[in-house]
Amino acid sequence: MSKQTRFVFVTGGVVSSLGKGIAAASLAALFEARGLTVTMQKLDPYINVDPGTMSPFQHGEVFVTDDGAETDLDLGHYERFTHATMSRRSNYTTGRIYESVIRRERRGDYLGATVQVIPHITDAIKEAILSLRAEDVDIALVEIGGTVGDIESQPFLEAIRQLRFDLGRENTCYMHLTLVPYIASAGEIKTKPTQHSVQKLREIGIQPDVLLCRTEAPIPESQMKKIALFCNVPREAVIEAPDVDTIYAVPLSLREGGLGSVVLRHFGMKDTEPDLSVWKDIVHRMRHATDEVRIAMVGKYVELADAYKSVNEALFHGGLVNDVRVRIEYVDAEALEKQGCAALEGMHGILVPGGFGERGTEGKMAAIRFARERKVPYLGICLGMQLAVIEFARHVAGIENATSSEFDECAEHPVIALMTEWERDGAVVRRSSDSDLGGTMRLGGYPCKLVPGTLAHQAYGADEIRERHRHRYEFNDTYRERLEAAGLVVSGTLPDDSLVEIVEVRDHPWFVACQFHPEFTSRPYAPHPLFAAFVRASKAQSRA
Repeated sequence: MSKQTRFVFVTGGVVSSLGKGIAAASLAALFEARGLTVTMQKLDPYINVDPGTMSPFQHGEVFVTDDGAETDLDLGHYERFTHATMSRRSNYTTGRIYESVIRRERRGDYLGATVQVIPHITDAIKEAILSLRAEDVDIALVEIGGTVGDIESQPFLEAIRQLRFDLGRENTCYMHLTLVPYIASAGEIKTKPTQHSVQKLREIGIQPDVLLCRTEAPIPESQMKKIALFCNVPREAVIEAPDVDTIYAVPLSLREGGLGSVVLRHFGMKDTEPDLSVWKDIVHRMRHATDEVRIAMVGKYVELADAYKSVNEALFHGGLVNDVRVRIEYVDAEALEKQGCAALEGMHGILVPGGFGERGTEGKMAAIRFARERKVPYLGICLGMQLAVIEFARHVAGIENATSSEFDECAEHPVIALMTEWERDGAVVRRSSDSDLGGTMRLGGYPCKLVPGTLAHQAYGADEIRERHRHRYEFNDTYRERLEAAGLVVSGTLPDDSLVEIVEVRDHPWFVACQFHPEFTSRPYAPHPLFAAFVRASKAQSRA
């Protein structure tokens, strides 16, 4: 291989939720701004094979890659901050690693050896990491989930410790993210938590090369020198990571601290001036937008914003391209069932995101009916599309008992139903009948052809698109002719016309619902066309 892929390993200490994913993605953005090619990976210590069956309250959203992997939400950050496309190899969990090792053991691949954490588990982890190496990849950034000291993280930390010996110091860099708290009652910055975190890391044989210090207050130079001295890290490699008003300002903040330059010097690579004009423009637009639109997001996981992380970000991206600030109002679908739709009054747009199960669906349909009858711009995603079809069938097409077979297996009129096969990239795919819940879903990227003259076609400006899916139930084509006759517009289907992908409502300023998840491919520098059009319509509504 003519070009050596370097690795940056990102660990965290003191507390979780410090923003390792944002920090890693921002560093990757700094590399891209210098013309380097990057890829990224998240190693998660939980035993689930993937987050696909985990509650959004437990883990936030499930991010879906184009190749159909259900992954950690940090992969969304990776794609939003870079031009890299994540894949199945971009996210490994303890469960997935152990599953692969046990499968090999059952096949006899270990030739009767006693299978142990070291070397078998650690070797499997190293194999997963090294799968990122490629001729066209300059730097791979690998984030280790959890915090140093967690028992679950130890095999991953041991694996990256070994990789320094395997690949050499010049090809590996350890970046450790810690908290430097400000104690308001004492009026002091405290470095001890960082010292202890690095001490735990050094106990297992890893000496950090770079320290990234999260702080809400400026860290005095004397304290920065103290951290460097007691953590055995050069002063220039101790970098402050202050709180910022938007995550998209993090690359600019870390550039100011010299992070990219420190890592490149560690690798012995040429350091050039990064072109951060795109990030400066994004931050400027976010900070200087004068108009505001209020978008009601009607869901059942609204207590946890991370459950809709990619949707939130895609809405903000739609605001950027329309020079407006998007204010998301989270509306509990079950509250609408009990209290009516008063909470939707004054909203400039209504969005119903994806979800599973019957809970809250009547409230979501009440919101959809409100948007349809009151001519409020509406965007439905996945379940938000299915419920829009059911609502239309019941209240416009006169199909009184219309529902989804997800909610009633013996439904009289299942306008949304479980399809047994579909076409993907020219080949017929059948649903798995095993007990693996992920195997029963349509996952990943599929092509979609658009109908000219529709709102969807206008938004995309293209005849064919590709979008990512995560669902089990589909528009039941048996009812298509009847629903179209009542005024439902089918504006997007699979290329063979077998499955409906996008629907619209005739004689409405902007009512679009899609079976796929457009939020997964939205970027701050390239807002998704549907979100851009939805926010544009909401902006027009705000001025009406």
